[in-house]
Amino acid sequence: MALLDDCLALPALTRLFILGDWFEVWLGDDMYLSLLKGKRSEDEQMAHWLTPLIAKLKQLRINGCEILVMHGNRDFLLGQPFCNLFGGELISEPYTLTVGQQNYRLEHGDALCTDDKKYQLFRKIMRNRLTQWYLLNKSLEKRLAIADNMRKKSQQNNATKAAYIMDVNDEAVRQAITDSDALLHGHTHRPDIHQATADKKRYVLGDWRLLDKDTRQPKVSAVIGAVTDDEYSNDRLNSNNLSSDDAEFGLFEFEFFIR
Repeated sequence: MALLDDCLALPALTRLFILGDWFEVWLGDDMYLSLLKGKRSEDEQMAHWLTPLIAKLKQLRINGCEILVMHGNRDFLLGQPFCNLFGGELISEPYTLTVGQQNYRLEHGDALCTDDKKYQLFRKIMRNRLTQWYLLNKSLEKRLAIADNMRKKSQQNNATKAAYIMDVNDEAVRQAITDSDALLHGHTHRPDIHQATADKKRYVLGDWRLLDKDTRQPKVSAVIGAVTDDEYSNDRLNSNNLSSDDAEFGLFEFEFFIR
């Protein structure tokens, strides 16, 4: 919410990308859309934690900012109907963004963790349309039970895996970046800038973390990516790139103190 307030304060923000794992778990758009049906009261809608978030995203879109959402491994059941609530658009991975004279490949990042064979098989099954159709036709209660069971198994499996297995594979990165100048992803929760090849970089976004939770003023921190451009450039924006020579990409730490 604090990040969106900052976004709303920017006078010329043109695009906001959410590269997956926006939600800890998403079991289908009806998790929220069911509140909009006539049987539910307006009080229930207003009390839901997503409602103020949607309102801010909608205002951001009204202000002229595109909102582009990509699936992650935790919210692959997210659909366009939910994104329609704030004027957002679901995008497929990989997504190419031109920054200056360079093409950046954007993806969630879990497909790059090829050393984790079990997870890659699980990913293939869960991204199958038939599997998703099967899940979405279950009742919400049954989906919650399935998700809870899957989460417990995942925690057990991850506890015994070596750290490198859950990180990206170098060869997978080199293949992914072949036709791009840089790679940007999340998923691993290990924010950093890596030299993927001799002349190409890999940027890793961070997760949202609560720091110093026992102090008087705890802090939320996240590493995000931002493209900046000279607002007075004559070569501003077209539909899918920041082609101005002044356009630059960088990682920044977003911090918010909880009062």
